[in-house]
Amino acid sequence: MSLELKITTSLKEAMKTKNQTALTALRAVKSAILLHKTQKSSVGELSQEDEIKILQKLVKQRKDSADIYKDQGRNDLADPELKEAELIQQFLPKSLSEDEVKEIVKSVIDEIGAEGMKDMGKVMGISTKKLMGKADGKMISTIVREFLS
Repeated sequence: MSLELKITTSLKEAMKTKNQTALTALRAVKSAILLHKTQKSSVGELSQEDEIKILQKLVKQRKDSADIYKDQGRNDLADPELKEAELIQQFLPKSLSEDEVKEIVKSVIDEIGAEGMKDMGKVMGISTKKLMGKADGKMISTIVREFLS
């Protein structure tokens, strides 16, 4: 089942149960998918990689908004953002633990023979592709820095 079908099914369910948080989050996902499909550079169909990128972007936006709201002492606005992020994350592949990410990054470093921070770009490029949708970019970057410094 494609992501778009899953979203539509979940959207119908959220409408039936009158879950406003879920409706807001799912409508945002559906909107982002439609925007991507109608872009000039788009072929019309979404690849799995594109789907993951869209979902990750939406989750990151909500987490960033929640952080800003918390900094301003507005937990009443931060909580719905976090709930939406959590709901959208359900459509992403299961995230790997930090130890699993370290193993993959270590294997990439060994594979290309990286020897310092000068090779960070190469390591990040390969690691990010291998871990697409399975790990946060910030976590990957932190682990790469840890190994290369």
